[in-house]
Amino acid sequence: MEFTAKQIAEILGGSVVGDENTAVSAFAKIEEGHAGALTFLANPVYTPYIYKTAASIVIVNKNFEPEHAISSTLIKVEDAYGAFATLLNFYEEAKKAAKTGIEQPSFIAASAEVGDDVYVAAFAYISDRAKIGKGAKIYPHVYIGDDVVIGENTTIYAGVRIYQECILGNNVTIHGGCTIGGDGFGFAPNSEKSYNKIAQIGNVIIEDHVEIGANTTVDRATMGSTIIRKGAKIDNLIQIAHNVEIGENCVIAAQTGIAGSTKIGKNCMIGGQVGIIGHLKIGDKVKIAAQSGIGKNIEDGEVVQGSPAFPIRDYSRSYALFRKLPEVIEKINERTK
Repeated sequence: MEFTAKQIAEILGGSVVGDENTAVSAFAKIEEGHAGALTFLANPVYTPYIYKTAASIVIVNKNFEPEHAISSTLIKVEDAYGAFATLLNFYEEAKKAAKTGIEQPSFIAASAEVGDDVYVAAFAYISDRAKIGKGAKIYPHVYIGDDVVIGENTTIYAGVRIYQECILGNNVTIHGGCTIGGDGFGFAPNSEKSYNKIAQIGNVIIEDHVEIGANTTVDRATMGSTIIRKGAKIDNLIQIAHNVEIGENCVIAAQTGIAGSTKIGKNCMIGGQVGIIGHLKIGDKVKIAAQSGIGKNIEDGEVVQGSPAFPIRDYSRSYALFRKLPEVIEKINERTK
């Protein structure tokens, strides 16, 4: 797809400085810009590159004033970074929109309901009574179980498995290799010193505008629902256990594990490799630093770090002392000789 500077400025509500007929068909980082590419300048650290980039069009902040000659056409906007992100999303959605129809070989059960403008790729499998909303995209080797509901404009990438009775809202994105609705980790010890499996008869509910990264697993509830609320963004390689609830607009980085029945509030930020034990309550607007271990409830707005985690200011002070511990011990040993 090719766009002119004039068309891009109209999309972004910006103004063109230079040739409004300059056309681009690719994106590039400013330091790797080439003819026919669109890039942006938001971070002042990268300003030197704008004077030597070969990119055809550069999006800049409205207050940018060049100090040297620039060969590229500029588009001035209020927020260059946000504008560039908008264009990337526009480009991605345009590519998705081009895919419609049912490819073969694929299987769609006779009792399934498939909405208008849906794309079902070859080797996808859609089970009995599944409902696929208008404009949804189902990529190759996706399995959709019995009675699953997929909302409008939701995208399910290759290799995803969605087990029976799970419900996905509108504008959800599930990346490759995810399993949604696998059994929760439920086993009861018996008199023979082994374990009896506890049936997991609940489901998973994923609300609108959620994105889940590759190879993440979301377990079905033992009873009731495991719930990911509207707008949450879940990274790759994350384990979300049975009956967990994740609040609206939470962001969770890779390799985090959340044990069963823990409830996480709204607008939380959780770093990578965080471990959270089961049956906890994490308040709204909580921030948890990477590699922290959470073993107790956290109140609204707290920022914590460490394993076990505690308030981040206390952690930073403690860490500063901990780093000096070998030196302190050496001095103590010298004095006790």
